[in-house]
Amino acid sequence: MNDQAAWYVLRTQLKREKLAAANLRRLDGVEVFLPRLKYQKTTRRGRVWWIEPLFPGYLLARFSLVEMGRAVTYAGGVSKIIGFGGKVPEVPEDFVKSLQEEVAKVDSGDEEIVVDWKVAAGEEVEIAEGPFKGMSGEVVEVRPGGERVGLLLEFLGEQQTIEVSLYSLILAGPEIPAGWQEGDST
Repeated sequence: MNDQAAWYVLRTQLKREKLAAANLRRLDGVEVFLPRLKYQKTTRRGRVWWIEPLFPGYLLARFSLVEMGRAVTYAGGVSKIIGFGGKVPEVPEDFVKSLQEEVAKVDSGDEEIVVDWKVAAGEEVEIAEGPFKGMSGEVVEVRPGGERVGLLLEFLGEQQTIEVSLYSLILAGPEIPAGWQEGDST
């Protein structure tokens, strides 16, 4: 075991990343990094800002495994220190530093990366809500202010242009190969 401080990945209890980070920050000799994404999401109440961890269920902590391993493991909100085959791998220092630098570029003061996605004419998108939910189309125009989008859809056998909210769209991603299911790691 390493008695020098190093970065490790910690598994947190379900939806308890922020609680675990707060409890770990109270321990002397433990540094915590919990990068989070902040983005707008459409809900029944309208658009709201949504904040969630960049790595749901996990956080990064720097500590001496020999001196602080037990205290870290039993901190409120922490499930375990991630290990494989009885060994606890260290996260490379340069990886954590580069991630911290990326967060600092858009720093809102709370380890948050603000996501403000945009679409451009010609992109394929899918409608996520409303009467056209599930239909795909091509962006033909982004209206002033950037929150309304003109889409070209095939509807009732004809090409139709409709206007929808930017926040009701999902960017079309790559096709999942036949035989694969979401969550497969092979």
